[in-house]
Amino acid sequence: MSSADGGSGAVVLDVLPHGRADDDRPRYQKQPLAYALGVDDFRLYECVVADGADVSFGDRIDVHGDEVTTVSRVSFEDLSGSARSEVQYAVEDIVDEDEQRFVNHYNEAQPITLRLHQLNLLPGIGEKLRDNIVDQRRRQPFESFDDLDERVKGLHDPKKVIVERILEEIREDDLKYRSFVTA
Repeated sequence: MSSADGGSGAVVLDVLPHGRADDDRPRYQKQPLAYALGVDDFRLYECVVADGADVSFGDRIDVHGDEVTTVSRVSFEDLSGSARSEVQYAVEDIVDEDEQRFVNHYNEAQPITLRLHQLNLLPGIGEKLRDNIVDQRRRQPFESFDDLDERVKGLHDPKKVIVERILEEIREDDLKYRSFVTA
């Protein structure tokens, strides 16, 4: 699961050992499928599981590795119901495991246009709060979500704000601007 190979590491959201229910082929012809969420790029994948591969819910897999024979990008709507319900938990775990990566978003976010800043894409962050974040990071970069919470008045639960934006980007295919999900 290296990010050097284009972010092929993914978290398994659901495994369908007998393939999709809407596949009309006889059961013995269906291949097992797994739905997965990219750790680095937050892309959603449908993976055909290789014969003999031991892939289970919650596993970390390499979508270009030996466990998978075919991989294709899918939208949120294409996921199984179980996979959809697991996306939020998987995103929360990814953010927890690599907190500095997401704190750095607050430290490094830049203007997109003259009127729009990357920070304004985050839920609940308007002009005043954005300016406060930018002012505080100029003084000293943020070191953690707790540091952000303490230094920026009005920014409640900065981790949750990041998670909500990632989920919005995962669920909505037609967003004009994205900060986390690679198109």
